[in-house]
Amino acid sequence: MTIKKYLYILSFVIVFPITDSYSQDVLKSKKDSIPQKDFIDLYNSVFKSQKSTKDSSTHSAQKKYQFSILPGVGYTLQSSFVVNVSGNVVYRNGNNDSTNYSAFVGGVAYTAKQQLLFNLQSDIWSNKNKWNFSGDLRVYKYPQDTYGLGGYTKETDAILVNYTFLRFYETAFKRVNKNLFLGLGYMLDKHWNVTQNKSDTQKTDFDTYGFTKEAISSGFCINALSDTRDNPINAYSGIYANVILRYNATFLGSNTNWTSALIDIRKYIKLDRKSTVLCFWTYDWFVLDGKAPYLDLPSTAWDRFNNFGRGYTQSRFRSPKMLYFESEFRFNITKNKLIGGAFFGNVQSYTEINSNKFEKVLPGYGAGIRLKFNKHSRTNLALDYAFGINGSGGIFVNLGEVF
Repeated sequence: MTIKKYLYILSFVIVFPITDSYSQDVLKSKKDSIPQKDFIDLYNSVFKSQKSTKDSSTHSAQKKYQFSILPGVGYTLQSSFVVNVSGNVVYRNGNNDSTNYSAFVGGVAYTAKQQLLFNLQSDIWSNKNKWNFSGDLRVYKYPQDTYGLGGYTKETDAILVNYTFLRFYETAFKRVNKNLFLGLGYMLDKHWNVTQNKSDTQKTDFDTYGFTKEAISSGFCINALSDTRDNPINAYSGIYANVILRYNATFLGSNTNWTSALIDIRKYIKLDRKSTVLCFWTYDWFVLDGKAPYLDLPSTAWDRFNNFGRGYTQSRFRSPKMLYFESEFRFNITKNKLIGGAFFGNVQSYTEINSNKFEKVLPGYGAGIRLKFNKHSRTNLALDYAFGINGSGGIFVNLGEVF
């Protein structure tokens, strides 16, 4: 495959740097005499007077919510040219460290491939972390290449599949001890108007597995969650662990009865007071029983934020069972933390349909630059270049860290 690069033709930023009590530590630690800088500081230094900058800082310190918004035009591996607006909101439903920060992350995009995407993810913590509400809403009109099943597929196997997609997930968690939450939720994935761009005589893995013009997966989920991260947007320390057991049932509208399990574990180790962080992530996804619809099978970059598997385009690999592991080393380049960097590597593996075994390991690796987008919420603009096998690769852009 020709390497497709994510090139920003035009990008501009609207940032509302609004702080709360924790941001004072972010701006300037007692051990560090160099104040932290972000994009809004650069903007103010160019377009605003010193007085207006001070007024803005004084005003912002009295506010609770922190907003970051990034409109832009670019080019992605799966979407060609794209116009998008993405952003996040971070806040706290309490006045002390006993309450985690809540976050909304969302975006709207339209692409040259006539893809229309809307997504909104939420992670809401009640006062003193008694409850957590986690949501994932997506509406896509999404022509996209699929490549077949297993780890031996080639990029020349690509078939364009057109569909409209709705996802609605919502789970309520109740704290059962200091760091453990148990949750019950509902999960819906619906694909309709599904077509394949192929000849009448051509038979794809989608056909062999079971092609349908509409597929609905609707069911309950039981979750176990532990989250000790110091910040959901850009963690310096802590652990995030989430185990989801999902049962899809025909009496809830699902086409078939099937069960899946998802294990999502992340560990963050702060190596020094300059925010050098070593991060680990495992994301393992299995269909345990029954037959899931083809488009609902575990697949590259179909995690909650479409992030895992840098080095490969979304949906590059697909199978009923998947293993994934990634590690990333994050560090500051400038003393004021305006510019940072990252090195990362990942591996993914998928079971083969005939053997039901993990036979091939698919590596990805790369490096990136971080621009401090909003110092109050720790939001970074992450620009990474990643490589995969057989010439796969490209630039991957995120508002916020990948995990």
